[in-house]
Amino acid sequence: MVFITNIATIAACVCLLAWPALLNIIFYPFSSKKICVKISDYIVHRSAPLLFKVLKVYKHFKLSYSKENYDKLPEQFIVISNHQSLMDIPIFMTFFPDRDVRFVAKEELGRHVPLISEMLRSHDHCVIPRKGGAGKAMRTLEAFGQRVLERNQIPIIFPEGTRSKDGELLNFYSAGFRKISDSSHLPVVVCCLDNGYKINDFMHVLENISNIDYKVKILKIYDAPETKEDQVKILEESRELMQKQLEVWRR
Repeated sequence: MVFITNIATIAACVCLLAWPALLNIIFYPFSSKKICVKISDYIVHRSAPLLFKVLKVYKHFKLSYSKENYDKLPEQFIVISNHQSLMDIPIFMTFFPDRDVRFVAKEELGRHVPLISEMLRSHDHCVIPRKGGAGKAMRTLEAFGQRVLERNQIPIIFPEGTRSKDGELLNFYSAGFRKISDSSHLPVVVCCLDNGYKINDFMHVLENISNIDYKVKILKIYDAPETKEDQVKILEESRELMQKQLEVWRR
């Protein structure tokens, strides 16, 4: 039975994700991004929700999206969240289905990950360059903050800077968040997610994804910070809120 469900899941992934990912790889160098944008939109709004439904049926994968505070969201805002898995990206895209979300990602994700890389580049997500030092990275973040503000998009940043392999919170880095906040002057929405770390082992992903309850919740909404002290305070309080929420979920 496990073999059959694994085959069904793999077939669903191929049908829903593999072919559009291949088309993105083929067309990106030649299409001035237009075709890739349409393909990526199809993946986000059609393929991903269908795939989650398939995982629910065959692998008992569950999405627990808390809508608490959802009706209090401002028109535009910055999201800060903990980070556990590459799946956090489609998770947030489906958690905010009526919003045009954009992510801050390291350069490796923008170049070497099938499906993800072309989506990040064609949709003008913020891909932080490794070369050029901190100055170039800060200029990239500043331009990103201005761009999302002008386009009425929702920037999502993971202050940990990388995925947590065991689900425990890592240290928060403030520079990226503060630069985006300075250039966009948007309210801040604090989110927390959990259980994504359980599927980080790619070689055993079909086994590990079984019976997972992927949780997402809005913890607090802050007015746009006006000073550096406000920004630092938001990050400090956010980490505390996330830690408490993770403890509640894991009892």
